Amino acid sequence: MGKKELELYIHIPFCVKKCNYCDFLSFPADESTQEDYVIALKKEIAFYGRQYPGRVLTTVYIGGGTPSWLTERYMAEILSEVFRSFTVAPEAEISIECNPGTITGHKFQVYRDSGINRLSIGLQSADNEELKVIGRIHTWEQFLKTYEMARDHGFSNINIDLMYSLPGQTAETWYASLQKVLRLRPEHISAYSLIIEKGTPFYDLYKFDAVKQQAGLPTDALPTEEEVYRMTKMTEQLLKEAGYEHYEISNFALPGFACRHNIGYWKRIDYLGVGLGSASLLDNIRYTNTNELYTYLKEAEHLRAGLWQQEQADGTTAELPAVNLHAAVEPVGRKAQMEETMFLGMRMTEGVYRTEFERNFGIPVEAVYGTVLQHLQEEKLLLKREGRIFLTEMGQDVSNYVLAQFLLD
Repeated sequence: MGKKELELYIHIPFCVKKCNYCDFLSFPADESTQEDYVIALKKEIAFYGRQYPGRVLTTVYIGGGTPSWLTERYMAEILSEVFRSFTVAPEAEISIECNPGTITGHKFQVYRDSGINRLSIGLQSADNEELKVIGRIHTWEQFLKTYEMARDHGFSNINIDLMYSLPGQTAETWYASLQKVLRLRPEHISAYSLIIEKGTPFYDLYKFDAVKQQAGLPTDALPTEEEVYRMTKMTEQLLKEAGYEHYEISNFALPGFACRHNIGYWKRIDYLGVGLGSASLLDNIRYTNTNELYTYLKEAEHLRAGLWQQEQADGTTAELPAVNLHAAVEPVGRKAQMEETMFLGMRMTEGVYRTEFERNFGIPVEAVYGTVLQHLQEEKLLLKREGRIFLTEMGQDVSNYVLAQFLLD
């Protein structure tokens, strides 16, 4: 029997400066802090390599923060530790997020030499005024140089991150951004609608505008709900015409270039998160690492496995395997597994396969969700065809509403 597959996520929390919309765990840091962090990270990777010798890594994703802000020597050391500690599948997808203004030709060369074969470049907008508004450190011209440099160094699997529904943005400026990006023919495009998150500068500036937008009222700086809908449909139409497959609500790829790491999340494949604040799903237990940098560095010096005492609803205590870096441990029960299978799986255009659901849970999907499926079919938001259940175009337009229907009481 072959080794069980595992995905690896590596969190690099450092960045030049936080963007105005960002609520991720990220912050600027000096050289010695970065060095201490990399030492701790390598210890954590080596520790889990020993804990899971029977697993094979099929994808590795280095996210942040801005991983490309890290000195290339450190990135080479991190990847070297991954290959030393784990069995990595020969065809593994190994991605890194990078931002224009933090990357050089030499860094790209080191990435290639270290095994990275996929880049995710954060552009967000091809309009320099919009880039200023959202607090990006680069211009469209700098992005273009970064993209050309990546191609010159042999990268043939590149994602470009885009964001719409920005303050002051119109359907026309968004159209212009899309056209500029499409001329470059990246293999993958992620296009997200801006969400105003608590704890960000944008929340202080636009929280009331965001409420108006959601209520379908006229807005001051953000595009109206109607304009956002226009941008969404325009994105789908233009990318479809350009040959991109709309394989997930916010993701588009040329044939054969869908992001395997993200598909793993949506299909609930086991994943291990290493680094500050990272999350893991292992054998239906969800783990979250501490997000306190000092605690992370200190605990990584003497990593050890133990048992986490978890109080149950019936007053008894369960003991779950855990590590001293963990700040939270939560078993994912059968009901939650079913919910996640549906509301994550239905994000993908192909949807959920009925045979897979039945194989995982021992009962047909209709036995659990019969009424919900019938109701959503009647509303023309969902289809059952060729052994799978998936959203219609109308269902994708109101995906938050549809996916919420799969939460069990």
